[in-house]
Amino acid sequence: YFFLVAAASAEKPNSASFMGSPSKTRRMKPLGIQLYECARGSPISFRSCQALVLILTFLSYASYHATRKTTSIVKSVLDPKTENLGMLHWPSHLYLQDLRDAQGNMTALYSGWAPFNADDGTALLGEIDLAFLGVYAIGMFFAGHLGDRVDLRILLTIGMIGTGFFTAAFGAGNWLNIHNFYYFLGVQMMAGLFQSSGWPSVVAVVGNWFGKSKRGLIMGIWNAHTSVGNISGSLIAAAMLKFGWSWSFAVPGVMIAVVGLAVFLFLPVGPEMIGIEEDIHEKDAEKDDMSAPLLEERSASKEKAVGFIQAWRIPGVAPFALCLFFCKLVAYTFLYWLPFYISHTAIGGVYLSDTAAGVLSTLFDVGGVVGGILAGHISDRLDARALTAASFTFSAIPALFFYRIYGSFSLYSNIALMFVTGMLVNGPYALITTAVSADLGTHSSLNGNSRALATVTAIIDGTGSIGAAVGPLLTGYISAKSWSGVFTMLMASAFVAGLLLSRLVMAEISAKMESRRPDAAASDLPVSSMEQS
Repeated sequence: YFFLVAAASAEKPNSASFMGSPSKTRRMKPLGIQLYECARGSPISFRSCQALVLILTFLSYASYHATRKTTSIVKSVLDPKTENLGMLHWPSHLYLQDLRDAQGNMTALYSGWAPFNADDGTALLGEIDLAFLGVYAIGMFFAGHLGDRVDLRILLTIGMIGTGFFTAAFGAGNWLNIHNFYYFLGVQMMAGLFQSSGWPSVVAVVGNWFGKSKRGLIMGIWNAHTSVGNISGSLIAAAMLKFGWSWSFAVPGVMIAVVGLAVFLFLPVGPEMIGIEEDIHEKDAEKDDMSAPLLEERSASKEKAVGFIQAWRIPGVAPFALCLFFCKLVAYTFLYWLPFYISHTAIGGVYLSDTAAGVLSTLFDVGGVVGGILAGHISDRLDARALTAASFTFSAIPALFFYRIYGSFSLYSNIALMFVTGMLVNGPYALITTAVSADLGTHSSLNGNSRALATVTAIIDGTGSIGAAVGPLLTGYISAKSWSGVFTMLMASAFVAGLLLSRLVMAEISAKMESRRPDAAASDLPVSSMEQS
């Protein structure tokens, strides 16, 4: 569903201007594709470009999330509760064996890092999260606007290399023996700024290459990049802890920079940019049924971009945007604080190491993949987005309660409840950011305006990202007193998220009931036939 969001997020240049100037087209082709065509002796095919776009954008956004996940893994090292540390030898290779030196003192890895190992350490870590997510949320509102006016390949490359630099710079605080809080705060703010370029760029590029047909299998795989990035980021950061927490930042930082260079060398932004003629594009589209436009093509001169206030007035935008605020509040609290919570909670009477906690926390993202696919499938079958999203958010409330109460009973109960919680928390989050955004961006009130989708998507995701900043910040303060208070906040947020959709849910239920009435079916044959299909 992700590429549906992108169909109007970038204005395609006039293909005639490129077809008439082969030298200009060559200059705009990525260098890697030019070298490939020279070595092969023939132009790259349309299908090859589609595959290349899917692979590169998948790796790109997965690497963004991998760097984003690192902080949550390292938190329990920066701010440990040394008196609670214990060992659980399952599986033994995931744990650090030497907690104390020969004199019986805690090793440097578990002594924390100033200023985060002070009494207000968790609050400072919460402020670090706020710095990153706050700038990220603000940047989201402008990144799409900027992407419409610059080369998306260049924008994405700069964003990835900048993200890699500032991710590594956070870890460099260990090597440079930096203990100034404002250094880490500033680094995270800059990282958030560069990260905000990722989402609108990858979505716009994929939207240039793919249309509406055959999106199920393709986007079902591509949609997993967020969770794949979270899982890989957790595993890499956890594995690097034994070498020092700085390496947990340095390695993902180098990785995203390398992927960024690959994007610069090989990513084709659109068919016109690499010289694929429009008629060939259209023939391939008819043959493969993969490039049908999301919206009707209209004269650019007749279309006006939808204004910010006008987009808010589209039916459904405000409730879904506010719902996503609370959905992301819950989801990002787990993203940034779950490994910390696991390592500081006795599971079956013992405490897991930071490495093991980071590995175990990946099961939340595995559940999120299942939840996102399940929510999308159910909403398609029922044709009821709000009802599906609200059902998931309300179901997440008992899941959060049971995870807090019974998740510490045993390792197996923790695994099972964490998986279910991830499924119910991330399900509506994934649904709203993909299918719902596409639905609202192509609402009937827009009369097919193709320049509304990007604005609607920015409003919904930007509002949600503000919630993503608030949740981890509040957790930093509340967790210092009680983790039960944190879970109460999360359950209340899930309840409010579902409540915000109540009017839309009632409207969907009423529409379903009306559609089942015999007189309604007889009086509205086109609707009935569409529903049957």
